[in-house]
Amino acid sequence: MADTLVEAAPERPGAMDKAAYFEIAEQALPGGGFGGYSLPEDVRFVIHKGEGPRLQDSEGNWYIDYVGGAGALILGHAPPAVTAAAQEQVARGLHQFGAPHEPVLQFADRLVDVIPCAEKVIFATTGSEATGYALRLARAFTGRDKILKFEGAFHGNHDYSNFSVIPNALSNYPQGRPDSAGIPRALHDCVLVAPYNDLETVGKIVAEHRDDLACVIVEPAQRVIFPLDGFLPGLRKICDDNDVLLVFDECVTGFRLALGGAQEYYGVAPDLAAYAKVIGGGVALSAVAGPAEIVNLADPAAETTPEYAHVKGTMHGSPIGSATGMATLDILSEPGFYARLHGDAEAFTAECQAVLDRHRLPAIVTGKASLWQILFADRHPVNHGDIMAADRASSRALDLALLKDGIYVLPNVRRFVSAAHWSDEFEETLKALDAACRKVA
Repeated sequence: MADTLVEAAPERPGAMDKAAYFEIAEQALPGGGFGGYSLPEDVRFVIHKGEGPRLQDSEGNWYIDYVGGAGALILGHAPPAVTAAAQEQVARGLHQFGAPHEPVLQFADRLVDVIPCAEKVIFATTGSEATGYALRLARAFTGRDKILKFEGAFHGNHDYSNFSVIPNALSNYPQGRPDSAGIPRALHDCVLVAPYNDLETVGKIVAEHRDDLACVIVEPAQRVIFPLDGFLPGLRKICDDNDVLLVFDECVTGFRLALGGAQEYYGVAPDLAAYAKVIGGGVALSAVAGPAEIVNLADPAAETTPEYAHVKGTMHGSPIGSATGMATLDILSEPGFYARLHGDAEAFTAECQAVLDRHRLPAIVTGKASLWQILFADRHPVNHGDIMAADRASSRALDLALLKDGIYVLPNVRRFVSAAHWSDEFEETLKALDAACRKVA
């Protein structure tokens, strides 16, 4: 996997200084950044380029990157094989063409082969679109309006998703709390909420609403909350017993936990699954996978029928994303890829825990495989209530100290190890963590 790294090329950093860039950001962007991830002024920086497991800012400083495009960059930044695939496709055309093209057809065939629940796939552009289409297909197939999601779960930016993602208090189950203005009041009764890892509560809610409930949607690993033994099989049984569809949001876990995603990792197949992040190899691409009888509801030939589920987009099925996705899957399919990635990540996070313990900080490194985060808590979380109970102020202080020492993490946000991280990056990170612990102890 050493070929995932890119040789450093001499290159002048940004054309303007950081202050000038942020003056533009503050004038042109709400909050001067992207969404909720604006960093404080004393640690914020402007990214110039990414290279393997590192980022360089506009002033020439280097950071070890554990954000990884929110998990999309499983091979690190600009891996040669993926970059070459993008460049080759760019020369043949950038756009989706409005008709089937070679890269997307080849990629569709590959995805149907590796995704356990897939007989057919639908391409889109973002994870939000993929989960939104999956929910639409579930509602169209069942003829029901309601969905059930889990407290603290993020399924994108559409209205059905934005309930109880970041609540400041636990929900009165199954009633959720809208996280945004502008969500139609009518949806408040269509989105049910349950605590993650609680089969008893889920079973009661599903049984009570089965006549109106289209599906249960779940992140198989919700941020850094992993399923307890029996939770995902239990969801499968509850859905089967009540004639409700099970939807996996594999936008993060797909191709991250295993080549077959969480479905392979946990041995549980959903009725539909949504994919993004890793699937495009760093390029915007997403997909919905499932059995033909459900996915065919989006067949344009059925456009005049009552069962038709509208799925269209000018940028759906990017040829560049298909080419980079294929190149990424080639590397992920190499023997031993996941054993090495997960093994290195778990050895590294164990060393992080040892550093925290040496400083006697009341903190844990939680996560599994290549997903991790440091929480100031006394146990690994099993639901969103445990995340809310953690000392987020102390975690934030530690994360900001890491940022100041060249470790790129977002405060109180899950982070990722990529295949481009090697012993040098891990050793530098452990030294930075030791220094950060001294600052916050």
